[in-house]
Amino acid sequence: MNYLKNYFLNLYAIDLLIISFATFLTLLNLIFLTRVDNWAIHIFFNTFFTILILLFAKIDTEKKNIFWEQVHYWYILPIILMSFKEIYFMVKPIAGVDCDQYLIAIDKFIFGVNPTQYLHQFANPAITEILQIAYASFFIMPLILLLELQIKKKILKFKFLAFTLVLGFILSYIGYFLFPAIGPRFTLHEFELTNIELPGLWLTNFLREFINTGESIPAGTPNPIEVVQRDVFPSGHTQMTLITIYLAYKFRPKVRYFIYPIGTLLIFATVYLRYHYVIDLIGGLVFMILTMYLSPYLFNWWNKIKGNDLFHYSSKVNTDL
Repeated sequence: MNYLKNYFLNLYAIDLLIISFATFLTLLNLIFLTRVDNWAIHIFFNTFFTILILLFAKIDTEKKNIFWEQVHYWYILPIILMSFKEIYFMVKPIAGVDCDQYLIAIDKFIFGVNPTQYLHQFANPAITEILQIAYASFFIMPLILLLELQIKKKILKFKFLAFTLVLGFILSYIGYFLFPAIGPRFTLHEFELTNIELPGLWLTNFLREFINTGESIPAGTPNPIEVVQRDVFPSGHTQMTLITIYLAYKFRPKVRYFIYPIGTLLIFATVYLRYHYVIDLIGGLVFMILTMYLSPYLFNWWNKIKGNDLFHYSSKVNTDL
């Protein structure tokens, strides 16, 4: 029993968070195995990655060298992407119905118009180009913030930021199960006409296709509305960007001068480029607030059990860690 306890005490808070989510997905797969075609494969990979995380944590604790330390820090990147693709195969068969009609109705009630259709009158290739580039920078902003904190050896802040980002992704993924939707580019517009109706200059079409491929609808996909990822509410782009902006404000890194303007453009781009309804952005804000409320409690709960430094935004310890 003590051996098992010591094994788990090797884990960072983020390790425990990811293992908990993998366990949650495994249970969902078991509960809905008659609906999810690839449930056995999902369970295999959830188990495999759980074992891998336990091994990374143990080796990092024992070896104490920079290679395993970096592996332990950065394995989260492929894990987040793998989880995103796993829920792709789960949301639609488990939920069974899309919520777009309700999201459209809420937007229409608030604004009297459909915002993406209203904004089309202001469309301009230069504006589209800038906003498509900003939208595509979604992963770059938190990544450069993490890198600056690590380079400056602000390790406690680095670990807290990584934990908060992963928690944010997990909460947004749960939101997709609760409110599956495909977005206005399919429901209020003709998806196949996007490049014609919203042309850019040089990079727009390439970036748009790259994003579409990530959502399982590469060029030539027949009936893309049926197979696209149900990942509209909450707007994860809005939620994660607001988290990044907020923590950049709190931590005062140099990259904040890049994050503030690009993040603002990105959030506007989610509607202009027809990826999201405005209510999705409001949902993203709510999920961001929930993430920032839960994150310090959960992070410090595990660190307290391990006897590690606790995170506080204004503590003197944070100035040096």
